[in-house]
Amino acid sequence: MTRVVVIGGGATGLFVALDLSLRGVEVVVVERGDIGSGTSGKFHGMLHSGARYAVNDPQAARECVQESEVMSKIAPHAVEDTGGLFVALNEEEANFGDKLSSALKSVGAEHREVEREEALKQEPALSHALRRAIWVHDRVVHGYDLLSSVALTAFENGAKVLTFTEVVDFLKGGGVKVRDVPSGRTYEIRSDHVVNAAGPWTFRLAELEGETGVEVMPTAGTMAVFSGRPVNSVLNRMRPPSDGDILLPYGGNVIAGTTAKVVDDPNQVEADDEEVELLRRESSAMVPWLEGRKPVRTYASVRPLVKQPGASGRSATRDFVIHEHHSGLVTSVIGGKLTTSRLVGEKTADRVGETLGVRERSRTAFTELLSPRSEKGVRLIEKGLGFVHVNSREGGVDQERYEVVACWATSIALRRMSLEG
Repeated sequence: MTRVVVIGGGATGLFVALDLSLRGVEVVVVERGDIGSGTSGKFHGMLHSGARYAVNDPQAARECVQESEVMSKIAPHAVEDTGGLFVALNEEEANFGDKLSSALKSVGAEHREVEREEALKQEPALSHALRRAIWVHDRVVHGYDLLSSVALTAFENGAKVLTFTEVVDFLKGGGVKVRDVPSGRTYEIRSDHVVNAAGPWTFRLAELEGETGVEVMPTAGTMAVFSGRPVNSVLNRMRPPSDGDILLPYGGNVIAGTTAKVVDDPNQVEADDEEVELLRRESSAMVPWLEGRKPVRTYASVRPLVKQPGASGRSATRDFVIHEHHSGLVTSVIGGKLTTSRLVGEKTADRVGETLGVRERSRTAFTELLSPRSEKGVRLIEKGLGFVHVNSREGGVDQERYEVVACWATSIALRRMSLEG
């Protein structure tokens, strides 16, 4: 019998599966779409240094400080070490820099003051209204590369990854009933324990199991993609986190983001014209090159934030909570970020390990992830790993890299066919 079923093929679920599989636990991941077809494939593209949260959310900031370094070491093929700049365009923002600098020092985030002339030399497209700049160690992480690498490494260590497989019920005694989405066929997967890591849909699956205490605040965020790469660093406005205050280079484009609006239904989210105009306006203030330009596309996703009394989508913590169901058979994970997903996976696996009597410790912080483009990664894919789909990249952060990924996946499929033929 499978020891653990993990619901959700996003960053959190995959890292839970990898962590448990490295401890020798038999794991099956079930994902109703493709790997990364939810929030993890539609994020902004940023590997946070912790700077953004240093002032208002220091615990999340410290986690980002630690985990951005870990992620860069275990998945160097998925990370672009761009660095970042917090930029002040007026006196109020420049004054906020003192508070920011103090908070960065407090949480241990690498940073340094940058002279105005140096900042403009580094990023010539920056507005000449620039009053102050602070360098931080923000990076860019490519979603498809990271998620497929985690899945591949989990697969190499014995995990099964079932895509287009939707949970329709929980089984008494442990496990889930699932539906194969393409065929409609239903079947059961019995297990000792289930981890519910379904992102903004976590609370609905918890309710399906009969648990009512899993409180998620689904918070939608809109991103706008502009063709061209006028900057090579991640840019943040030097002010408390707000809408439209980040511009990020991603491939041959820049992505402006983001907004934060609490929603009732995670399935009914799309960018609206007002939000897109706000993103364009705010980004243009930092980089006038964007003035008058229209985004080539927009996309939106839903953050699974921890619900807090009185908190808004912008002010809510980016930390995470691990919730044990009353049945003792299910653990739900709420919150976190893609940057901290490895840590969330480790802490969740620790909790599940205690329940199952597993004594092995986590190894994910020093296990280098397999690149899907490496020789070993290609061999594993050729063995029949069933998540090499690219259609779900459309509408996500990696859409502009879609054709490259599609050609690569097609070549793998053709190579497999030639080997089988």
